Amino acid sequence: MKKQLLYSVLFMIFGLISSHAQTVIGKWKTIDDETGKQKSVVEIYENDGKIYGKVVEIFDKSKEGKLCDECEGAKKGKPIKGMVILEGLKKKGSSWEGGTILDPNSGKVYKCIVALESKDKLKVRGYVGFSLLGRTQYWERLK
Repeated sequence: MKKQLLYSVLFMIFGLISSHAQTVIGKWKTIDDETGKQKSVVEIYENDGKIYGKVVEIFDKSKEGKLCDECEGAKKGKPIKGMVILEGLKKKGSSWEGGTILDPNSGKVYKCIVALESKDKLKVRGYVGFSLLGRTQYWERLK
């Protein structure tokens, strides 16, 4: 009986540890899906049960002070560094959905799905209409 209790407690602890490791919260290095080059660091955080992501670093120093001239609304003309580009995604099964992602280069906003491929690789898909029409990037967790 004591062994069974011990195994149950160990199983619960392992479950808590592994579920904590399976989070998108943290800093992610964005990789351009066309060039394969590192572009920026996006910090993903949670607020009121939804996740958001903001640009905290831009690798190309010539673009560090770039403004989002193509953006609309409140983001128009604002610095890309510090801008929230992932907004309002909610956990749904093994992914986060129902929010948007902004492409600061074009100013376009897309529906978004985010899912962990592994603990250090994040699949980020922006799309219009159905999720079949869009593009996918793979971001790497910053250590």
